[in-house]
Amino acid sequence: MEIIRQLEQTRDETLTYFALRDDDLARTYASGKWPVRYLLLHLADSETVLFDRVRRILSEPRQVLWVYDQDAWARGLDYSRVPLDISRRVYESVRNAIIYYAGEYYERKGHLEFVHSVTGVRTLRDEFDKVAAHNEHHLAQIRTALSAPAQR
Repeated sequence: MEIIRQLEQTRDETLTYFALRDDDLARTYASGKWPVRYLLLHLADSETVLFDRVRRILSEPRQVLWVYDQDAWARGLDYSRVPLDISRRVYESVRNAIIYYAGEYYERKGHLEFVHSVTGVRTLRDEFDKVAAHNEHHLAQIRTALSAPAQR
């Protein structure tokens, strides 16, 4: 199934970046944007939010699920201090669970709906697709940050 391939591919690439040196973790993809370290922490946090949504959609379809403020999470959770090893383990285990649920329910129950507080009615399939697309979006930012000449 294509969604499983995408989820595994983005997981595997993302996990490699948690082992970067501090100077690479400090790189940004553009001026004023989050450094690679923050992008990785954001991916781990987003994974937990999206996994919660998947389970809620399966268990209690058609409910309203609220958007979360990623910048507030970065500030409130103090991304400058969160140990990357903890977030790596959270990301990996939650992604593995999402892969399991996608394999079980993407086709069979992908039609189940929920109401996103900002974007409106969406489906379980939409949410699984979002997990992969969101991860790929941030991987592109990380690749850009790492390919840019080092800032001095």
